[in-house]
Amino acid sequence: MPTHTTAPRRRLIPVLIAALLAPAAQAQSSADDNQAKTLDQVVVTGVRASHRTALESPVPVDVLTQDDLRAAGAVNGELGQALATLLPSFNFPRQSNSGGSDHVRAAQLRGLSPDQVLVLVNGKRFHTSALVNTDTKIGRGTTPVDFNAIPISAIKRVEVLRDGAGAQYGSDAIAGVVNIILDDAPQGGEVTATGGAYHTHFRPADRDITDGDSGYAAAKWGTRLGGSGFLRFGIEANNHGNTNRAGIDTVPDWLADPTPANLALRGRRNYVAGDPSAESYNGWLNSEVPLSGNATFYWFGTYTQRHSVGDNYFRYPDSSANITSIYPDGYLPKSVGTDRDLQTAAGVRGLAGDWHYDGSVNWGSNAFDYNLRDSLNASLGPDSPTSFHIGTYRFDQGSVNGDFSHDFSVASRNVTLALGAEYRHENFRTTPGDPASYIAGPYVDAPVGAQAGGGLQPQDAAKLSRDVGGLYAELSSDVTEHIFVDAATRYEHYSDFGGNWSGKLSGRWEFAPGFALRAAWSNNFRAPSLSQIGYEATTTGYGADGKLVTGRILSVNNPIARGLGAEPLQPEKSRNASLGLTGQVGEHFDFTLDAYQINIDHRVTLSETIDSPGLEDYILQHFGVPGVQSVAFFTNAVDTRTRGAELVGNYRTPLAGGGLLLTLAYSHNHTDILHVIPTPEALAATGAGNVLFGVEEQNTLTDAAPSQRGSFTANWSNARWNLLGRVTRQGSVVRVFDFGGGDVPTQTYAARWQLDAEVEFRVTPQLSFAVGGYNLTNQYPTQSNSEINYAGNFPYDVISPIGLNGAYWYGRVRYTF
Repeated sequence: MPTHTTAPRRRLIPVLIAALLAPAAQAQSSADDNQAKTLDQVVVTGVRASHRTALESPVPVDVLTQDDLRAAGAVNGELGQALATLLPSFNFPRQSNSGGSDHVRAAQLRGLSPDQVLVLVNGKRFHTSALVNTDTKIGRGTTPVDFNAIPISAIKRVEVLRDGAGAQYGSDAIAGVVNIILDDAPQGGEVTATGGAYHTHFRPADRDITDGDSGYAAAKWGTRLGGSGFLRFGIEANNHGNTNRAGIDTVPDWLADPTPANLALRGRRNYVAGDPSAESYNGWLNSEVPLSGNATFYWFGTYTQRHSVGDNYFRYPDSSANITSIYPDGYLPKSVGTDRDLQTAAGVRGLAGDWHYDGSVNWGSNAFDYNLRDSLNASLGPDSPTSFHIGTYRFDQGSVNGDFSHDFSVASRNVTLALGAEYRHENFRTTPGDPASYIAGPYVDAPVGAQAGGGLQPQDAAKLSRDVGGLYAELSSDVTEHIFVDAATRYEHYSDFGGNWSGKLSGRWEFAPGFALRAAWSNNFRAPSLSQIGYEATTTGYGADGKLVTGRILSVNNPIARGLGAEPLQPEKSRNASLGLTGQVGEHFDFTLDAYQINIDHRVTLSETIDSPGLEDYILQHFGVPGVQSVAFFTNAVDTRTRGAELVGNYRTPLAGGGLLLTLAYSHNHTDILHVIPTPEALAATGAGNVLFGVEEQNTLTDAAPSQRGSFTANWSNARWNLLGRVTRQGSVVRVFDFGGGDVPTQTYAARWQLDAEVEFRVTPQLSFAVGGYNLTNQYPTQSNSEINYAGNFPYDVISPIGLNGAYWYGRVRYTF
């Protein structure tokens, strides 16, 4: 058996050479580095009163700087991975063999759904992706924000508000808010290049593997405009190779017919499991121009175009899914995604009398073209094409905002009053794929549609829009020298769901010098996304039990879904409460400890995949639609309660001519299901085993994401060196399948420790080189048992936060001017 791969290593050589020849980064003094990571930075997220620091905030806010992001998993330009490395409460699972979900990764905050976190850029709402994640575990049925569509080189800092904030920022902010502040340096520039790859011993195949080779380059520059104005802009390019951690295929009878052609594939790696390959190009700008009086015009925007290729389940030579004249040895379909993402905002802010004002127009758009290659529509026989356009997804969001604030004094106490209004228009639409991707051909015994997808059909096409209007008010005040209180309320009206009031009350009491209690209560609101209301799709693929299934995802307005008991969707509503303790001891140590509870009613989820033996006949007899073997639809099936606690502590001290910063961060949360609505009688009548919301989807909400994550980071730096080490404990997760008939295989993937390290040397104040790695001890998840590992092909599960790729090594060079 070969002991290593060769082609990825050849691709890696020019990447590393380019990294060593490229220019690199500006030096920061150890004092500046340590100061950048303390909790005494002024923040703009969480409360609109000015000049409050993260430590003085009445709600928990994490602040991450450019340096933090650079040394935290951002070597591939992945913002989401960097946030997951730095924030234990942030989960960013990888996907594999998940159809369209391989191309847009979904993130979680505090263990909640990806669409329950609101993302802002420079304080303006960022749009979600257009692609609907239906083939993934975490985030199934959501259209999350694509964090990797935001260029990481554009970021000055990230502020993460870990608290419900619907009354302040609008719907979707149930879990919290991520506010990304763009780089606003008025002069100078930077060029950065990195290269790296995974190098690991893969035990299930007993071989050394080097793959996933990647190269990342970014450049940015700024200049002053009109005295106090500036223009800052940059570009990025990123190329990431795929990885493969598939095991040895045993080809059992239940997976493939025991024919000689199929059995000849035993002992091979027929599948691919790992990261998709991806190539992306990004651009961004951030600018301000002073106007007459006290006004300033601003304009910023980001653009990303990404092309990615993912893998799907292998099709065996002798199967109904194959045409041997096209693929005599079987085939592995590839999903191909082209993702284009644009966000831009412009406005004027200034001072009119005693009032600060900010008026803006914001536009965001995401378009995703979904294609397949190395596939076929078996019902078309030997005439089938092997490449297909599956469909196009698009989401547009435009808004107009007006924000006003006034600082004044009452009884010698500072008071801030903020008022604002927003109008937002949203539009979601899908367009059908090639006819060959979904039509039924003359070979009636073969499955219909392109394998590993099946194109969107004309009947699946969706076009929905809505309008949202909102008004808010927020009042903040130092009630006494040691007590700060903030109160906010918001009214929002959705054209498809009506009106809703949200409110929030938070406060901070400094009961001793340097020590304070803080608390918050809020109710929050999230309307079902347009995709959850109107998305439909027809797919042909393999279920977890290895059987080929043609299924449909139905909107709640579809007659079939209504006939099975689907009800119109309702908004999600939450009640958030938190209590925290903060402390600062001298100049060396500070900490925050926060506990919280989040109750959510009417959570929107996809139903279980309903595939009882009688379903196909039921749909044919009652609705005249043939060949539908499984269905799923969106539902408000469940109420949940999430409880958790989060700890962040920093200790800094001079050491050996430099500065040492020690950071401990820990997050624990657990979600309980409080109520599940009964399975509708119409659905139960189609098969004894049918349930609306069963063990698989309950597992998705409760145990599939880690309930505990913690990290300890040590960072020492002086004028020449920066040394960083990080130990992370990734908590355990649980995977549950329901194969029917009482067969419910379950496995716990144990907690894992991960070691990351980086060494950076500053040749000059402008030029630096760095080498480092992630998961240096080459940790893998618990191996999946024989019931779950799909005949040995998938020895590791993607839901484990440690990932399934092993150790990653990289080099970076940076130059500033």
